[in-house]
Amino acid sequence: MARALYIHWPFCLKKCPYCDFNSHVRDGVDHDLWRGALLADLRREAEMAGGEALESIFFGGGTPSLMPPALVAALLEEAQRLWGFAPGIEITLEANPSSVEAANFAALASAGVNRVSLGVQALDDAALRFLGRLHGVDEALAALGVAQEHFSRVSFDLIYARPDQSADAWEAELNRALALGTDHLSLYQLTIEEGTRFATLVREGAFAPLEDDPAADLFAMTRAVTARAGLPAYEVSNHARPGQESRHNLTYWRYRDYAGIGPGAHGRRGGFATTRHKKPENWLTSVAAKGHGTQEERALSSAEQGAEAVLMGLRLAEGMDVGALASRLGLARGDLIEADKLALFIRQGLMWQEGQRIGATEAGMLVLNSLIAQVTPDGLAG
Repeated sequence: MARALYIHWPFCLKKCPYCDFNSHVRDGVDHDLWRGALLADLRREAEMAGGEALESIFFGGGTPSLMPPALVAALLEEAQRLWGFAPGIEITLEANPSSVEAANFAALASAGVNRVSLGVQALDDAALRFLGRLHGVDEALAALGVAQEHFSRVSFDLIYARPDQSADAWEAELNRALALGTDHLSLYQLTIEEGTRFATLVREGAFAPLEDDPAADLFAMTRAVTARAGLPAYEVSNHARPGQESRHNLTYWRYRDYAGIGPGAHGRRGGFATTRHKKPENWLTSVAAKGHGTQEERALSSAEQGAEAVLMGLRLAEGMDVGALASRLGLARGDLIEADKLALFIRQGLMWQEGQRIGATEAGMLVLNSLIAQVTPDGLAG
C-alpha cells in the first residue's frame, strides 16, 4: 500500500501565466472549513491505502506556504496517527520565496516540515516580471537564506529556455544558482501549455517561444554544468548531490503507490488510479456529502500500468528494471519494451542496458519523448 502521501493546497495569490497546475485565486479562504475537509479526506484515504508507515509527504499546489502552519501541523499529526512515520521521513512543502511566507518558515519547521522547495523561477528581475512572479531577486534570495536556516534540506526551481535567452546568460544564471549552496535544483524548460495565459499570448504574437534547437543546446549545457558542480541530473529536470534526491518524487518515477488528497490530487494504490475533484468548491461539496473528495477510482489494466511505468521510469538517470517491473505487473518483458527498437537505440548510443535495467543516455535524453514512443509496444496502453 501507499508509503507516500501527497496533499494539495489549491490556492495562490496570483495565477502565473505559464502555470497549468490546479491552482486558484480566491478573495478569502475559510481555514477552519478547509482543515476539517482535508482531515476528512485524509482519513478516507488512510482507510483505503493505509497499512504501511509513510516514507514521504509532499505539500504541493497552488502555494502550500500560504497554509497556516497550525493547519500543516494538524495534517501531519493526523497522518502520523493514521499511517505512522518511517524513520527519517521526508516532509516537503512547496513555497513562494516571499518575505511574508518566509516569516512562517520557523513555524513550518516546528510543525514537522524538513524539506522545502522554493519557486524562485529566475535570478533576473526582468525575467521574473515576464513570468508573472510577485517577488524580485533580492526578496527571493533573502527567503532562500531564511529557508536554509530552518530546514535541513532546501531545493529551488528555475525556469530556463525563456524567449531570446542566450546560452551565456543562462550559464551565468545557472552558475549563480549553484553557488547558493543548496543540494537540489529543479530546472525546467519553459513550455507553453494549452489553457494558460502564455498560450494566448503566443497565439496573439506577443512573444515567440525559444526555438527547439537552441532549447536543446541549453538542456545539454544544463546537464553538463550541474554535473561538473556535483549536482548531476537524476531525472530529466531534477539535479541533486548524491543522497539528496527527492524521495517523494522518486516514488512517482519508480511507479510505486502513493496516496493523494485535496482538490485535483491523483493517487495510485493497488492497481487503481484515484482522482479528486479539481475545483475547490466541488471538492468541498463532495467532502460534505460523502466524507471525501474522490471523483473517480478506476482499475488500471496491467498494460496501462506498464505504459505509465515505462513513461515515468525512463525519465530517470538510473533507468528502470524491466524484468522486475514485468514480474510485478504479471507481464512479459516483451509486453513492456520492443526488443528490436531497444537494440537499435543502443547501437545508436541513445539507450543503454545493464542486465535487466535499461535507460536513456545523455544523447537519448535530448529525444526522450520520441524514444519512449518508439520503444513502447503499440498495444501496451490497451
